[in-house]
Amino acid sequence: MGDRVHQLIENLGKTVVGKEDAIRLVLVALFSGGHALLEDVPGVGKTLLAKSLARCIDGTFQRVQCTPDLLPADITGTNIWNPSSGEFQFMPGPIFAHVLLADEINRATPRTQSALLEVMEEHQMTLDGVSRPVPTPFFVIATQNPVEYQGTFPLPEAQMDRFALSFTLGYPSESEESQMLERLVTAPRSQDLQPCITPEEVATIQAQCAQVRIEASVKQYILSLVRATREHPDVTLGASPRGSVAFYRAVQAFAFLSDRDYATPADVKHLAPYVLAHRLIPAGGHQATAIIAALLDTTVVP
Repeated sequence: MGDRVHQLIENLGKTVVGKEDAIRLVLVALFSGGHALLEDVPGVGKTLLAKSLARCIDGTFQRVQCTPDLLPADITGTNIWNPSSGEFQFMPGPIFAHVLLADEINRATPRTQSALLEVMEEHQMTLDGVSRPVPTPFFVIATQNPVEYQGTFPLPEAQMDRFALSFTLGYPSESEESQMLERLVTAPRSQDLQPCITPEEVATIQAQCAQVRIEASVKQYILSLVRATREHPDVTLGASPRGSVAFYRAVQAFAFLSDRDYATPADVKHLAPYVLAHRLIPAGGHQATAIIAALLDTTVVP
């Protein structure tokens, strides 16, 4: 199965140039059973990454462009009256896909944002008392523009907590951008990529990641970092127990992607900013990333 994972990384690298770290982080979120939040400016490849991933895992892909007038039913689906059968018929919404891209999620109203809450955590949606499961695996990639604040609705803490990782793609380097321009003609488009792994195999990899061994000392390091966020004087709200679980699973997935069946403190240190920073509410204008960096410097490494 390790060969399939390397092939998946290689395949994604054909369309998303120079973003191997971001590709690995997206796969950590996918294989740990979580979801990913990308906070980035327009045009750096967020949509391309999501479409390429769906194509590579031979899964269905849906995109929701979030706007203030988007309704919950536009995401989940709704019951409509069917005159020929004389009964209501369920019309599924875009959440019934393997990979869902919620573009500019902070432009949707809180009511619409909350429609994603149940499905992200429970992998099912309930309408009129009937629960319907979404496909397995189910993976949400949400994006938001960190520059524009006018006409946006900041994600509530409960929603932020449901994202396993949050990170940025960032601008490419000059050489990567030059390479991207040279490959305009020859590089494959996302729809031209050949699937290299099935959704069933992704579910198998998720189960294998859960078997990665984490020693007691490494587990204690994870707990020490999480608990330190709750006791830090510059933090109003620290990471939740759900954050501890997401951190643990992300470390297992990262070790698996590194071809190891055990996790190390270095894995924990590498992932901490991506798993914890977006879960914190800093006090007095402090930056969450700076607080996590300070905690990594002061917390004892086993």
